[in-house]
Amino acid sequence: MLEEDMEVAIKVVVVGNGAVGKSSMIQRYCKGIFTKDYKKTIGVDFLERQIVVNEEVRLMLWDTAGQEEFDAITKAYYRGAQACVLVFSTTDRESFQAIDSWREKVEAEVGDIPTVLVQNKIDLLEETVIKNEEAEALAKRLKLRFYRASVKEDLNVNEVFKYLAEKYLQRLKQQTAEETEVVHTTSNKIGVFNTISSNVNNQSSSNGREVITLRPNKQRTKRSKNPFGGCSLL
Repeated sequence: MLEEDMEVAIKVVVVGNGAVGKSSMIQRYCKGIFTKDYKKTIGVDFLERQIVVNEEVRLMLWDTAGQEEFDAITKAYYRGAQACVLVFSTTDRESFQAIDSWREKVEAEVGDIPTVLVQNKIDLLEETVIKNEEAEALAKRLKLRFYRASVKEDLNVNEVFKYLAEKYLQRLKQQTAEETEVVHTTSNKIGVFNTISSNVNNQSSSNGREVITLRPNKQRTKRSKNPFGGCSLL
């Protein structure tokens, strides 16, 4: 399959307490709509959007339930995530205090991935229960990019996901370069490449030759031929 027929697909999980605006954020980003009616997410929801950030990228956005009773379900969907949005609400102090816990849950499943911290509902600053310094200190302690956003006013929503896509592509490029460097270095010394069973590997090693097993690491999917692109609800 030709390289130009491929696209990068990034699985992004959006996590945080219930009612902080996770579903609204994804709906706003993918469909350009906003509703004030709150509907509790049961388990997970999924939307996707194609964007161009130096190259074509398909963002697969997973909206996870914020209630503890769904933990067993949502944790399974963290696996394979390549980026994360941590969300808390300007008007909900408990959601702010729970950010550490949410990050730990994600890292327990997928390790260190590009992550951003978002304070939603800044259009309700007159009802705020979180000081600016507190939010900034949390972002600094967690070493995360911090955005103040309003899904209702469509403020900084696009910026959040664009940043994550850029961050992931940057990391992917660096990882690919490092792996290429390793292959070139070791191939000059060894010259044996094998992708078959471990028995053959052991046999080759016993003959005095080292064996390198190459595995694909750059996660790409076949480019969609849908001329309309955009978002789809699954």
